[in-house]
Amino acid sequence: MFTLLKTDSQTAARRGRMALAHGEVETPTFMPVGTKGTVKSVHPQELIDPALDCRIILGNTYHLNLRPGTEVLDEFGGLHNFMQWERPILTDSGGYQVFSLSKLRKITEEGVRFQSHIDGSPLSLTPESVLEIQRSIGSDICMILDECPPYPCERDYAANSLALTQRWAERARDWVESHRPPGQHYFGIVQGGCYADLREKAAKDLVDLDFDGYAIGGLSVGEPVPEMLKAADVAAPILPVNKPRYAMGLGQPDQLLELISRGIDMFDCVLPTRVARNGTAYTADGTINIKNAKWEKSQELLAPTGETHPLCDGFTRGYLRHLIKNDEILGLRLLTLHNLTFYLHLMKQVRHAIDGGTFADFKVDFISRYRGEKVDA
Repeated sequence: MFTLLKTDSQTAARRGRMALAHGEVETPTFMPVGTKGTVKSVHPQELIDPALDCRIILGNTYHLNLRPGTEVLDEFGGLHNFMQWERPILTDSGGYQVFSLSKLRKITEEGVRFQSHIDGSPLSLTPESVLEIQRSIGSDICMILDECPPYPCERDYAANSLALTQRWAERARDWVESHRPPGQHYFGIVQGGCYADLREKAAKDLVDLDFDGYAIGGLSVGEPVPEMLKAADVAAPILPVNKPRYAMGLGQPDQLLELISRGIDMFDCVLPTRVARNGTAYTADGTINIKNAKWEKSQELLAPTGETHPLCDGFTRGYLRHLIKNDEILGLRLLTLHNLTFYLHLMKQVRHAIDGGTFADFKVDFISRYRGEKVDA
C-alpha cells in the first residue's frame, strides 16, 4: 500500500505514495482532523476542491463510538457514506482521548475502563474492540490501541507501559490475522516516553509484528521539542523503508519540516482549525493574531493571492478582525480555510522540493523566514 518514490540526498526526507481503498495519497502529507466526522466548519466538497485537494482526513474512534455509535455507522455503511466523504480516512484508536479526557480510568491487562466524558457512563476499550469499532467506521487506516504515557514520567512507568502496549499490539495483530476486512490497513504505534532505549525496543518489537505502517506516538504531550525530535531520531531509522511513518498529533509548520527531514511521512494536528477559531492565522512569516488592535484599520490582505484559499482573496485584515471580534461564523470559516490551505500547500511545496532535490535548502529558507531568525542547515 506504500511505494517509496524518492529519498532526499542530504536528509532522510522521503517522497512516497499510499494506495488506499478510497484513493491515492501522496506523501509527505498532512491530514486535517475531523474528530467527529467533520472538519469543523468546512464542507467535504471544499476539502476535495482543487484549492485544498485534501487527500485524507483523520477521524476519532473514541468520539465516533460515543456519537453516533457503531449501530448508526453500520446502518449507513460506514463513515464515508455517513459524512459524504469519498477519499481516505485514518482513525486513531481512541486511547489518547481516554487518557486525556477521562478523569476516572483503570488500565488493566484486558484494556482500559473509563467513564464517558459526555454522561459519565462506564465504558471500556480493548485491543480487539477498537478494531471492531474501526471496522464499523470503515477506516482506510486503523490505529491499534496503545497507552500514551504522560510527560514527564518515571522510567519504570514508561517501561511497564511499553510492555503492556506491546502485548496489546500482539493481540491486535492476532485480530487482524483473523478478521481483517478488505481495504483496511493497520498501523502499530511506537511508544517509550523520553527514553531512547525504550523507543528503540518499541520500534524493533513492532517491526517484528509486520504492521502495514508505523506511527511514533507519545509526541506533543508537553515534552520539549528536542525530546520530540530525539524520539523520531531513534525510531525512524529502525522502521521499514517500504512502509509509511506517521508522527501523531503534530504540529507547528516548522516542526513538520524537522520531522520530514528525519524520514516521517504523515502528520495530523488540530492546530490549523483550532487556532483559526481563536483568530490566529498561519503565514510564511509566522502566526498573526487577527484580533490585535493593530489590524483594526488595516487594508492589508491576509495573504497574497495564491497563498490563501480563493474564498479568502480580497478580504482585508481589518475586515477579518471585525468578523472574529464579533463572533461571526464567516470569520472563523475564512481563517480555517486559510490555515488548511497553508498546511496543505506547505506539503505540496515539500513534495516538489524533494522531487527536485532541493528539500534541504527549502527547509532552511522556510524555517528561517517562519521563525524570523537565521537557521543553520
